[in-house]
Order: sequence, then structure tokens, then C-alpha cells
Amino acid sequence: MKKTVEILGISFFHTTREELKDIILQRAVRGEKCFIVTGNPEIVMHAKKNPEYLHVIRSADYVIPDGSGIILASKILKRPLAERIAGFDFMGDMLRIAAERSLSVYLLGAEDAVVKTAAANIQKQYPNIRIAGFHHGYFDLRDEEVARRVVAASPDFIFVALGFPKQEIWIHRYLPMFEKGVFMGVGGSFDVLAGKAKRAPEFWRRLNLEWLYRLIQQPSRWRRMLALPEFVLAVLKERF
Repeated sequence: MKKTVEILGISFFHTTREELKDIILQRAVRGEKCFIVTGNPEIVMHAKKNPEYLHVIRSADYVIPDGSGIILASKILKRPLAERIAGFDFMGDMLRIAAERSLSVYLLGAEDAVVKTAAANIQKQYPNIRIAGFHHGYFDLRDEEVARRVVAASPDFIFVALGFPKQEIWIHRYLPMFEKGVFMGVGGSFDVLAGKAKRAPEFWRRLNLEWLYRLIQQPSRWRRMLALPEFVLAVLKERF
């Protein structure tokens, strides 16, 4: 039975990155279906305000703590999580698993040129990986034809880069159509893989300031950052 830590109504998987890698490896090799959510304060607050999205998040097999704010909240609530598991890093783990086991991946999301370049760069970095296919993210979420294309490709890993809440909603809506596949929403990861955007340097990540680096790079994100103080206040309220 998996151990979880509840933060504002969402159960985060209490595990290490290495343990999670082993779990996902086994599920992928067995051809099982699996839905991973990379939870951060923005996602938690959006779910808190939107019951339908909360239902989507709660339907996931694993909600992992992607964000130092989640780790801080778990400590404030006296239920500390094992460690932060950054979504981008864990996507890299799954790409390595796919390459080592000759499994296939599908990339869904971002601009057409970006997803094409991301797929080409992944293939270059992991020659043994199988790219089952890719599709840009500019489509109506209700367009079932896109989901049918992904199903037909029969991928082992499906990375969805539509940004939250769209990526989680898409996975939840179409997961029943699939017989297998590890699904994870990966936000802007394709931009980084394609070289369009830069990830925060290691120094910033060690200081848990990746969010600030991204804000400096993309000032338009400031509205989304408003969720952070709201999140902290909600956690403190729950604690005291």
C-alpha cells in the first residue's frame, strides 16, 4: 500500500525519486496504465477552487511533489515528504528507462516546430529509444481524433505538454481509451528539450529558486505566481 501525505485535499506520494523510478519501470514493462501528476502550489490552489479539476487530480495514480513549496508545506503540516521530485528530471528518468528497455514514447503538445525538434533531440540523445509519434498542442481538447492517433501509435510513455490544467484534463478524459501507457503532464518541458527555453542553472535549483528564475525569464508568469502566497496562507491556516 502506497504511503501518501495530504496537502490541502491532495494526496502526494511519499517516496523518493529512485523508488518511484523502480515502480514506473515495472509498470511500463508490464504494459500497465499509469497517470502521474507533477503537483506544485499552483496546481493545488487551482484544484482547491475547481472541484472538477480536483476530481481529475485525485484520479491520478501518483501525485508527486514537483516544487519546493510542496516540500515546505509538508514540513509545516508536520507530515514531511521524502524529497522533491522535479517533473523535468523525472521525465528524463523515464526517457532513460525507455531507451534502456527499447520502449516507445509519444510527445503531445507545444508548437509544431518545438515538438518536432524536441523529438529529434530525444532521438539523438537516446539512440535506442523509439519515438512512437508526436503532435502539436494546438487542438480542441474535445477532438477525439487526436487521442485516436496516440492510441494507434501504442506508446509506452505519453508526455503531454499542454500546460495545467489542460494536460491533466486531457489525460483524465482519454485514459480509458488506452490499454497501456505511462502518462504525465510535463508543462513547458518540450521547449527546454527543443532548446527554445533554458532551465534554471543548478545553482538556482539547489537554492529552490527555480520558480524565480522562470519568472525573470518569463515576466508574464507573474499572475500565476499569485497562487504562491495564497498557498502558503492556506497551509498555515490548516496547520494552526
